[in-house]
Amino acid sequence: MLESLQMDFRALTNSKRARLLARFFKTGKGQYGEGDKFLGIMVPEQRNLARKYQDLSLVDLQRLLNSGFHEQRLTALFILIFQYQKAKKNAILRQEIVNFYLKNTKNINNWDLVDLSAPKILGDFLLNNDRKILYAFAKSRDLWERRIAVLATFAFIKENQFADALKISELLLEDKHDLIHKAVGWMLREIGKKDLQVEEIFLKKHCQSMPRTMLRYAIEKFEPVKKSFYMGKRA
Repeated sequence: MLESLQMDFRALTNSKRARLLARFFKTGKGQYGEGDKFLGIMVPEQRNLARKYQDLSLVDLQRLLNSGFHEQRLTALFILIFQYQKAKKNAILRQEIVNFYLKNTKNINNWDLVDLSAPKILGDFLLNNDRKILYAFAKSRDLWERRIAVLATFAFIKENQFADALKISELLLEDKHDLIHKAVGWMLREIGKKDLQVEEIFLKKHCQSMPRTMLRYAIEKFEPVKKSFYMGKRA
């Protein structure tokens, strides 16, 4: 089955689009995606492949996650999401999938890979399990583990559970990376969609010290007057 999937990857390869994606995902020397390679396959096509090959074994998924090609890793994650969702009533299988996911954080190494998988696998699993792994990830030296910690809380926010998202946001207020600033700001914005008062309590406490990008993402949907108020506090 893996050989058939690899043939489909080759058939969908688009070298011109691959060059554009390599620039978009910052693969140059010293950039966050340094060394990542692309086939030029768009996300809807990867989702279709994932549906077609959703019964791929974890052994084969490991081969895909070890790939140097971004699309192969993302397709593997889409397949893993399908498998996790199908295992809704099988707690043992879900635990196995989550363990596999956690074993592969080194391969979940760009923002889209994190954002499309962390809430649906790790976040969903932790709705009913101990969440201490997220606090370990929030303190990790690895950029992508820190982003996983933030994005996994999206699953909690959707269930009106804000405490862990707010605590992890506090832990990352002094993070130096722009991709963490954006992720935290995004989650704060999502909290605001559910309960604006909760978001504003956090902002009033931290808006003067939080990174400007984080604040800008957090208040993106605010009305102009309120947005100016918070940006003025930051200034």
